[in-house]
Amino acid sequence: MARMHSGAKGVSRSKKPVSKKSPEWVELKPKEIEEAITNLANAGHPAAEIGTLLRDQYGVPGAKLVTGKNISQILEEHNLKPKIPEDLMNLIRKSVKQRAHLAKNKKDFDAKRGYQLTVSKIRRLTAYYQKQGKIAADWRYTEQAAELLAK
Repeated sequence: MARMHSGAKGVSRSKKPVSKKSPEWVELKPKEIEEAITNLANAGHPAAEIGTLLRDQYGVPGAKLVTGKNISQILEEHNLKPKIPEDLMNLIRKSVKQRAHLAKNKKDFDAKRGYQLTVSKIRRLTAYYQKQGKIAADWRYTEQAAELLAK
């Protein structure tokens, strides 16, 4: 949806390369890129950050262009994919921060509403991932479990 009062037509986004084949100027071979991805994953970087690091440090415009597989597929092949998806984990970390803020600031009702919205997003995303089979069907969000996961 476009913004109502700013006059903008939508969200600005970067464009992917038009070509579907690997550019000639990429010096790394597919095996070297897979090796770099696994090394970055072992160093503790999430998939989205790995893509940025590949672009900035290794000069790879897109892993899928060169290897034919996206970063998540490569991580899955090497058993490095996290148990909880990255977007769900980011929401859980956000809720833990909001909960800590609410513990200190009991009268901050705007923050309380933001926390409620975040927990609602977590529950909806959890239901989606359970239907997709990406997380266990009996997994539930609780505040205590969220604090343990965020550490």
